[in-house]
Amino acid sequence: MTQPRLLGGRYELDGVVGRGGMAEVYRARDIRLDRVVAIKTLRSDLARDHTFQARFRREAQSAASLNHPSIIAVYDTGEDMMDNTPVPYIVMEFVDGRTLRDLLRADRRLMPERASELVDGILRALDYSHRGGIVHRDIKPANIMLTVSGEVKVMDFGIARAMADSAATMTQTAQVIGTAQYLSPEQARGERVDARSDIYSTGCVLYELLTGQPPFTGDSPVAIAYQHVREDPIPPSRIDPEIPQWADAIVLKAMAKDPVHRYQSATEMRGDLQRAMSGMPVDPQTMAAATQQYNSYGAPDRTRTMTTAGAAAQGTRAIPQYDYGPEERGGRYDGRRRGGGGNTALKTAAWILIPLLVIGAMIGVGYAFLGGGGSSTADKVAIPQVTNQTKAAAKQALEGKGFKVQFGPDEFSADVPKGSVISTEPAEGEEADLGSTVTVVVSKGEEKISIPDVTGLAPDEARAKLVEMGLKASVVAKVSRQPQGKVFETDPKAGEEVEKGSLVKLYVPKEMMEVPSVVGLTLADATKAIKDAGFRVKTTQRPSDVVPQGNVIDQSPQPGAKLNPDTTITLTVSSGPQQTQQPTQPPVDNTPTDEPTDDGGVDLGDGGDPFGNG
Repeated sequence: MTQPRLLGGRYELDGVVGRGGMAEVYRARDIRLDRVVAIKTLRSDLARDHTFQARFRREAQSAASLNHPSIIAVYDTGEDMMDNTPVPYIVMEFVDGRTLRDLLRADRRLMPERASELVDGILRALDYSHRGGIVHRDIKPANIMLTVSGEVKVMDFGIARAMADSAATMTQTAQVIGTAQYLSPEQARGERVDARSDIYSTGCVLYELLTGQPPFTGDSPVAIAYQHVREDPIPPSRIDPEIPQWADAIVLKAMAKDPVHRYQSATEMRGDLQRAMSGMPVDPQTMAAATQQYNSYGAPDRTRTMTTAGAAAQGTRAIPQYDYGPEERGGRYDGRRRGGGGNTALKTAAWILIPLLVIGAMIGVGYAFLGGGGSSTADKVAIPQVTNQTKAAAKQALEGKGFKVQFGPDEFSADVPKGSVISTEPAEGEEADLGSTVTVVVSKGEEKISIPDVTGLAPDEARAKLVEMGLKASVVAKVSRQPQGKVFETDPKAGEEVEKGSLVKLYVPKEMMEVPSVVGLTLADATKAIKDAGFRVKTTQRPSDVVPQGNVIDQSPQPGAKLNPDTTITLTVSSGPQQTQQPTQPPVDNTPTDEPTDDGGVDLGDGGDPFGNG
């Protein structure tokens, strides 16, 4: 059995529970405090990059400074040496639950009241972090955990920054930081961000919880970012008429293009949500703005049919015609008056599109640089065959061909021995850029199955449950005082892990047997009768004037008792009549003797007066 990996001499890693763009998350046990924790480690292939190291440490500092029930707690940080490279890690609270992304995938959309409850939890966390001067900058369903008890936990402050430092743009590492579908317009433009950027992203999350789809979609991050900057979202109730108007109002205000027109704080947005959930009206100005935007989608003279990047997966849809002229009637007002004529529209579009295209180009170049070792025209090399080889041999073979190697999470395999390679990505034989990274998957051996608790079940029911899980079962009768006809013990015990196809013994109590009556029988006949009934025999003797010697006088337990087999029955056997003896007197010796006797009498002498009277 392989020794679990130990971090910092304290944290025993169990297995990978999540993987992101720059980190892996493990379930682990703190052996000092005996508690389950989550440990986030920087991916080994990124550990040499100072930019990623700085970002990872910034997450630890940001999250560690926040202590709130709606924010996943950070317990500890440290570094682990791997291939002579320090790999930082963060020890966090382990949350038993699932992310909002998982919830959306399963349920598609939520009732408005439930969606509002979840977003209220997000806003509680943001209100606390904003008051602490921290902007999250990556609010999205994948970063929101929902515990089994229904509590909301915000996690992953990987790109969070202090508000004083939030002027750092979104293109510092040659890529858009954050998820494009939830970017605020100012993030997409690479401008300074503050707490209102998190409000916009939260509005996007609420939109998706209500409708089952993000507000904008597209073929590329640049296409989606453009829509965040220039297009208004379709009101949620236009997608699902059952969504109430107050939900439209809150979502559309949170997603206003100009931060000035959004909620100015998480507390303000929470206020409208709580009023709506209590049956009270939301802010009248918020409702009026939402009504105007809703009605604009229904005005036939303000719409035209066109295909957009956001509608790539939906064909065509009617979207509002933008009005770039000086008049504002019927058009979408985003907080900035526009002068002039058509030339202004072209200038505005160019002002927005050119930076976005530059960002897109930088993303492509950065991706090629990071993934291809700095060369976008690297030679192609076929991935060598390394399946069934050891980790060390596979690593040597791949590096010998000029590839970088990273090991993915181990997987179970019934065909590949434990510790040997199952597969690679890209697959063997495929061509890949020289210097690119190959992910290797190693076998954990045959899948281990945890023995379920089947005590208290009937043997047939317990056997069926085990067979369904890929195990074998046999029923073994064992002496026990447990209830008849039920499994009371298993071997291996419940919770132990075994390989698929292993045999599990199901112990049931042996059937109770009735004690026969043997009083009056000879010891030989009585012993035979007791043993034939499945019991053991023990004998004692006692005299009896009535029962012939050698016959049974009594038995214990009494006849008719229901007992487990192999119970000992005590037989009392007659030793015959008790012998009686007459008392004997010692023989009298009448032989004369001359010896004086001291019998206590009076010496009469020669017959004179014993009293000396003559």
